[in-house]
Amino acid sequence: MKASQWRQWRASLRDTWLLLNEFRTPLFLFTIAVLGIGLFYDGRARLVHEATGSLAESIYLVLSLAFFQPAGDFPDDVFLQIVFFIMPIIGLSTLASGLADFGMLIFNRKLRNKEWEMAVASTFNNHTILVGLGHLGYRVVQNLHAMDEPVVAIELNPSADLVQTVQAMGIPVIQDDATREAALQAAGITRARTIVMCSQNDALNLQIAVRARNLKPDIRVVVRIFDDDFAESLQKQFGFLAMSATSMAAPAFAAAAGGADVTRPITVENESLSLARLALEPDSKLIGKTIGQVEDRYDLNVVLLKRKGQPDVQPANDRVLEKHDTLAVLGNPQQISLLVHDSHA
Repeated sequence: MKASQWRQWRASLRDTWLLLNEFRTPLFLFTIAVLGIGLFYDGRARLVHEATGSLAESIYLVLSLAFFQPAGDFPDDVFLQIVFFIMPIIGLSTLASGLADFGMLIFNRKLRNKEWEMAVASTFNNHTILVGLGHLGYRVVQNLHAMDEPVVAIELNPSADLVQTVQAMGIPVIQDDATREAALQAAGITRARTIVMCSQNDALNLQIAVRARNLKPDIRVVVRIFDDDFAESLQKQFGFLAMSATSMAAPAFAAAAGGADVTRPITVENESLSLARLALEPDSKLIGKTIGQVEDRYDLNVVLLKRKGQPDVQPANDRVLEKHDTLAVLGNPQQISLLVHDSHA
């Protein structure tokens, strides 16, 4: 089963469970009524010699009556006859309307778009939360999706076309105010690896970043900041990776979300180049590869390899990468994004 299909299946189960919780009161009352009246029916039927055969059959008869489907003959005893008349009324009053609403909501989840998107988001782990589906945010989502990185988006007022486009990628879009703790919790903030703020409001981005850190102190924070000096100050004081959208391309934001420290691109002979620092995790796909293989595969230049605190500038092509190595690479932001993805895989 593909990961997307498995996620949809899990989301369906969670959504169904949430719906059942919403209708738990009528379900509980109906269950109590069936069991209680079933016990009464069985005892009374035995007393007047009209027993159905067993307690289970009596309860099944009462359940059938609630749905206008009697499973036995009409009794002679007046008290048992009353059961035949009152159970359909109990079924209608406690369950029928609830079942109709339940069926409509579970088979037409478009009526509950926000709840469904939250159910899908609940299946994500070690993912990236992206706040702000504007021009930059959408391009960052595209790059993260191309890197096969799991993403949950939060946007208060997204356009209908944009939501459909992003959802078609298998990315849930939670339409809510990201400054609210409930919105971040719905996006899975406690299970997320990174949060990226791409809105055009610096103060709003900072507010969300601080709230995210309060909810998960070790989460990686990437913030879009228009003022370069302010961005540098945030990085020093809070440890946020603050990046200027005026000088950073969407692939660079995606690489930063993946865990690399990326500089703003410079243009050399019409080619956009960035310098990135990346620490290899123990399960990185890059472990066991040589420097030459990495450079050829990702079309970039490894300018430094740091191992056990010892830097090696312009390392030899035959040096084999080990876990906890740190690389400094120079290349196109898009290629750096691919390198970051494979490093985390």
